[in-house]
Amino acid sequence: MALGDIEVRILGCLIEKERTTPDYYPLSTNALVLACNQKSNREPVTSYSERAVNEALQSLRDKGLLATVRADHERAFKHRHRLQELLTIDQAGLALLALLLLRGPQTPGELRSRAERYAAPGEVAATLQRLAEHRPPLAKNLGRGPGQSQDRWTHTLGQDEEKQKPRVRQSLSELEALREEVESLRALVERLYAHLGLAANDATR
Repeated sequence: MALGDIEVRILGCLIEKERTTPDYYPLSTNALVLACNQKSNREPVTSYSERAVNEALQSLRDKGLLATVRADHERAFKHRHRLQELLTIDQAGLALLALLLLRGPQTPGELRSRAERYAAPGEVAATLQRLAEHRPPLAKNLGRGPGQSQDRWTHTLGQDEEKQKPRVRQSLSELEALREEVESLRALVERLYAHLGLAANDATR
């Protein structure tokens, strides 16, 4: 299922708001824009325009993943996801899927702590395994990231594994750049001390 980043964010927001603020669900377009761009519980933080959100909503409707409705007593159209009826996943799976859609790759420990604000998702590891064994698969194990003791898991609704790796490569590049900068600064300090006729280790005395 190939979804763009904004489509992934919209579906994650709709699942989240359905569970955390059911009185205000389905969401109007304006509420959905605000939900997509909120600064908490989002990775990355975005600034999608209403036009971009509307275009993504149409794409999701075309894919059958979203329905737009309007009650007789309401003026605004509102939007709801159709994931649960189309994919036949349980509430626990839907809760973890929302977290993966909203925040990208995470460890079971991170998911467990963040799922506390949802209805109890059950055993996280077992739920992730069910998502991975779903047909089609809805989650997959990416292995451990740098400095992590647990495997990371991601959703499969739009981003392939190669799109999950740039942050690791970027971190390694940044580390290498920092090392080069430290070496340059060290060489500069040594030249300054040489110019002043001092030994470099005098700086620590």
